[in-house]
Amino acid sequence: MGDDPHMLFDAWYAEARQSEPNDSNAMALATTGAEGQPSVRMVLLKDHDPRGFVFYTNLHSRKARELIDTPKAALLFHWKSLRRQIRIDGPVEEVSQDEADAYFASRGRDSQLGAWASDQSQPLPSRAVFEEGFEAIRERFEGQDVPRPPHWSGFRVLPCRIEFWLDRPHRLHERRVFTREADGWSEGLLYP
Repeated sequence: MGDDPHMLFDAWYAEARQSEPNDSNAMALATTGAEGQPSVRMVLLKDHDPRGFVFYTNLHSRKARELIDTPKAALLFHWKSLRRQIRIDGPVEEVSQDEADAYFASRGRDSQLGAWASDQSQPLPSRAVFEEGFEAIRERFEGQDVPRPPHWSGFRVLPCRIEFWLDRPHRLHERRVFTREADGWSEGLLYP
């Protein structure tokens, strides 16, 4: 299986991109609010390398506010078609402005406009209000590039623990865990 968790992640992720029918880059993101209440939602992995795992969001969203207040997170990839999971825990940092700008520029135009139009996680009186706001933003940027909103960026989860879970018959699963140490990674197995 190899002893570098990032290489193992790359191999499993490549298989998932071939076998998962939808959103092989979908991952559950768990954060913690100020009161200690956990919160989880699905987000999309947009980049990964040995530094960490990156996703993007509105900085006014609940997830962003929680990550700014408590910069720790847990991720979970579940690829049902492969009967595999990967769990990742670690501290969180905001991506650089250049990274956020580059990713935002790669998004489809309607997604760019939506980042301006959505007051993510805030109460919405009706869908019509959002749609009217979206049309106003579309008119505002008609005929020009859409810049990244100042309230939109990304976060990188810096892994300190990565667990690879493989389904086995009769719930005799295989669990391999990597823990970051000063000079690299230590690895071990966990009971199912």
